[in-house]
Amino acid sequence: MSYASLNNEGDEVFGPSNENVGQKRFADFDLKEHVFVVTGGASVYCLDRAPSPTAEWNEAQKRVATDWGGALDYQRVDVDDTADLDKTITDIASKHQRLDGLMAAAAIQKIQPAVEYGAEDLMQMMAINYKGVYMSATSAARQMMKYKCHGSICFVASMSGLIANKGLLSSVYNSSKAALIQLARNLAMEWSPIKEDGTGGIRVNCLSPGHVLTPMVRKNLDDDPGLQGMWESENMMHRLARPDEFKSAGLFLLSRASSFMTGNNLVIDGGHTGW
Repeated sequence: MSYASLNNEGDEVFGPSNENVGQKRFADFDLKEHVFVVTGGASVYCLDRAPSPTAEWNEAQKRVATDWGGALDYQRVDVDDTADLDKTITDIASKHQRLDGLMAAAAIQKIQPAVEYGAEDLMQMMAINYKGVYMSATSAARQMMKYKCHGSICFVASMSGLIANKGLLSSVYNSSKAALIQLARNLAMEWSPIKEDGTGGIRVNCLSPGHVLTPMVRKNLDDDPGLQGMWESENMMHRLARPDEFKSAGLFLLSRASSFMTGNNLVIDGGHTGW
């Protein structure tokens, strides 16, 4: 899990901005002095179960400090350990006296015919892909309510929550992503209205990528080299996505640039689901 803290002028963290013209036309994307948590991974706190971050993460940490003046921290957390997850998010919010956003991206995948799936395998995947996201969201929401932060929560779902991936036997993974899309709608309904005591105002959305060249997908391609050509032919751009092609979408969903967006699913799949 990762977390970040970034600062922004004004009392309303994610309300509409009147400083988005002229040289300040990108003010809605400004995250200064805000605090964010990323699972599966500004002050941004990245929380993951790996004992140490990757080389790519270390490079990102250097860029944050030198280019943006923010902070990027890594903490080892297994989202399946609900008590530790909640304590970590609570401690982060307490340290900064705020929590502005959560990007919940932790997920695992197991390729297997449905008739061979055992109950233990199913529960393990749902514990990470669904329960871990659910508990991350509720923990983050409690802190946003405590500090009256009108924040934003984004679940990294997948176009796999909308379709069956041709050539890939992943019924549990796909259904876990479909569950996140529905979860976002329900939490948005519950948390988005601002109440009289100032709590609420928490937007909840999903980001659903198509086939992206992540380590998980690369393993699929190594196991079945024919998948890449098939998947490339299935979308309108005839290629697979790069991970960096989703950073702007994530910024949009976590910033006040998407201040009137909640309960939605942003699909970025190169046109895969468009035909």
